[in-house]
Amino acid sequence: MSTKKSWSEKFMTRTEPEVKRIENAFADIPANGLMLIASPKILSDYLHQVPKGKTVDIKTIRKDLALEYRAEYTCPVTTGIFLRIAAEAAYEAYQKGEPIERITPFWRAIAPNSPAAKKLSFGQEFLVKMRELEGIAS
Repeated sequence: MSTKKSWSEKFMTRTEPEVKRIENAFADIPANGLMLIASPKILSDYLHQVPKGKTVDIKTIRKDLALEYRAEYTCPVTTGIFLRIAAEAAYEAYQKGEPIERITPFWRAIAPNSPAAKKLSFGQEFLVKMRELEGIAS
């Protein structure tokens, strides 16, 4: 029987991005679009660049990452999954005593009332607290 991976282990599972041309239209990406499949680390690195007290939405993240990795689009499905993995791994690190300044500031991209926030294993209170500390209106 295998043991369940921690969020930190999931974070390290996929580290390299992949850019590929897709044959069929997918979500908001047309057929033959050049699509980036990022990684949790790439999402984490991106969020570390968002200034304290500022927020960014998922569409902006996807657009910025596509430009950075010379793609036309960023996969919406994996971006959401990787954002959650980055958030969960950051919270895991925080629970183990990592200083708040050193964890991924995922609260800058996940609003407390968003569908993504409802999926987090630790609830929305931490998001609210961190956004209040940074002066971000929820």
